[in-house]
Amino acid sequence: MPDKHLSSQFDADLNSLSSRLLEMGGLVESQISTAMRAFTQMDIETCNIVIENEKMVNDLEIQIDLACTELIARRQPIARDLRLVMAVSKAITNLERAGDEAERVAKRTKRLIESGVPNNINVAEIRLSGQMAISLLRRSLDSFARLDTIAAAEVVEEDRQIDEEFRAFVRKLISYMMEDPHTITTGLDMLTIAKAIERIGDHAKNIAEFVIYVAKGSDVRHIPHADLVREANKA
Repeated sequence: MPDKHLSSQFDADLNSLSSRLLEMGGLVESQISTAMRAFTQMDIETCNIVIENEKMVNDLEIQIDLACTELIARRQPIARDLRLVMAVSKAITNLERAGDEAERVAKRTKRLIESGVPNNINVAEIRLSGQMAISLLRRSLDSFARLDTIAAAEVVEEDRQIDEEFRAFVRKLISYMMEDPHTITTGLDMLTIAKAIERIGDHAKNIAEFVIYVAKGSDVRHIPHADLVREANKA
């Protein structure tokens, strides 16, 4: 049974904290989508939009983290409420880092455009990974909003698919660079972009793990996936 609060203002504070997390998540999701559009279209102006908007992500992290600290100091939450506040604090850190990775994609894409070097590398895996990362982040935030542990466990499982796409791209990239040394510089930039997307998937997975922590009280980081699923399904 959920904890009962004597103070309706406390409930409002907790709801506000969750809402601000989702607001930041929406901004980061937009940053990633824009960065992937910049990469797909090789558009320098779109790259600049992502780079310029990064400060908004950083500012939100600072504001929400301060709100978490103030809520703990004023309300001294316990049990599930405290776990929620701590999870929000950790989740915004992951969102900020995902935003950093979106900026990294934009900066590397911009460098590729400015180099003027023809790109003969097939980047299907990068585009697919980008779509998957955006979907995972959206679903992890949705599971956080609803504290849906089953959906959170599915996000953790599907992050493995992004890892597989990344490994497939690395293997293909090595082949390209061995066959044509002229592709090495471009290839390294592509590798950085692919790695950034893979890390975004990791951050989405981390947020999903916090959902299980809040709802079930179990720290499921670094445990076998079967055990994580078992915790997510626990009554």
